[in-house]
Amino acid sequence: MGLADMDLPGPPAVAAALERRARHRAYGYTVCDLAGRTLVADWYRARHGAEVDPDWVLLLPCGPRTALRVLLETVRPQAPVFFPTPEWGGFAQLCRAAGLPYRELPLLRGPGGYRLPPGPLPRPAGAVLLSNPHNPSGTVWPADAVRGLAASAAEGGALLVSDEVHGDLTHPDAAQPNAAQPDATRPGAAHPVAVTVADPAHRHLVVTLNSVGKTFNCSGIPSSFALVPDPALRTRFAEALAGYGLWEGGLLEQTVQQAALREGGPWLDALLAHLAAARTLLTDRLGPAVRSTPRASYLLWLDAAALGLPPANARRALLERCGLEASDGAEFGPGGRGSLRLNYALPGPVLATVLERLERL
Repeated sequence: MGLADMDLPGPPAVAAALERRARHRAYGYTVCDLAGRTLVADWYRARHGAEVDPDWVLLLPCGPRTALRVLLETVRPQAPVFFPTPEWGGFAQLCRAAGLPYRELPLLRGPGGYRLPPGPLPRPAGAVLLSNPHNPSGTVWPADAVRGLAASAAEGGALLVSDEVHGDLTHPDAAQPNAAQPDATRPGAAHPVAVTVADPAHRHLVVTLNSVGKTFNCSGIPSSFALVPDPALRTRFAEALAGYGLWEGGLLEQTVQQAALREGGPWLDALLAHLAAARTLLTDRLGPAVRSTPRASYLLWLDAAALGLPPANARRALLERCGLEASDGAEFGPGGRGSLRLNYALPGPVLATVLERLERL
């Protein structure tokens, strides 16, 4: 339960598309199918009520982590990079690998869960990184909070990069104020896409990164797409990617992306219902140990002390007592110490086993 990957079968449409493509035995260089950009824009309109210009879209044959690293190399901020804490540890890792200074901003936490820090950012700021929805807590940031963060970043000339790989996994009961409403017939909820909720005056300093990998459980074939409204930044980013041998397109990457976005909607709707039910089972069992009730993805953020576990080595204690592996909260920055992250994207029988083993606490 410590890995942020679903232990569930992926969409049949993706499997069928890969089988068909494998039978076409030309596996050479592949150019980008530009219709894929429109497909991404159509997906955002249908799922989130978000208007994305197809020209903003870059279809990448690499995962979001790689895309973010190259984007940081492209803008090469001289001032520190900021991101909230607790936060996905990859942000700090990528900044260190790129030789960029960074600072962590503590998230606010109240009875309703986490909130983004209000007001202006410390100066100077080179870039702001955000997991949206939040990893590790599954918080869906309200549209006005994302808009405010984009404005605060833009005031200092900083780029806001919103990592939205969990954005399509918003739970059916997670409707947010100030978010555009998607198709009312589907069971999910709108996700505030940073490049579309930001004020148009600040949009040139906002980038959204996303992927079908988390949504459709196909991260083993790395791909992603970037929404980059600013034409000059989009060109620079594409040129930097090419310098690493990464061009738009990709043979298997495009096969997976297009099958998932064209045909994966009904499968995703069923998945969201399963995830919401699994979340309820675990949050009802763990009660006050849940630091913030997740509204997206499949990650549960827990207070180790409230579970009766020693905060300093809670991960090891949970493994020894219950036979359950979790992510150590310290991996998510200073704000994560004394916490654990559990993945609940599991089949029903495995969830039942988890609940049984939690009785050992």
